[in-house]
Amino acid sequence: MTRTETETRQGRTTTLWRPTGPEELALVEASGWKAWPPRLPEQPIFYPVLNEDYAVRIARDWNVPASGSGYVTRFEVDTAFLARYPVRQAGGETILELWVPAEELAEFNRHIVGRIEVVREFHARA
Repeated sequence: MTRTETETRQGRTTTLWRPTGPEELALVEASGWKAWPPRLPEQPIFYPVLNEDYAVRIARDWNVPASGSGYVTRFEVDTAFLARYPVRQAGGETILELWVPAEELAEFNRHIVGRIEVVREFHARA
């Protein structure tokens, strides 16, 4: 189970993806595309995923039916910081996630390198 790593001026980073709906995406945009919003009380874990395909499946198959739109975001995080979060296999061989406790999300956000970007979007058919 490897992570996609990149060398930047800031050091080694890992590429992560996050499937999201329109409400969460609006909050990311309000942050200047720099941070994930705090979790809701019923969301004790923030889970970015380790591959785009898995993020696409969640955005398309779960977020679109739930909210009419689904988005796949991509962002880089300091690799050394991520070592504290073991890779979790949440299903099949490629269903890989990191589980970040809600109370650690602000610190996680401080280790994002660059901006969070939307790389795919899906919408319900009219």
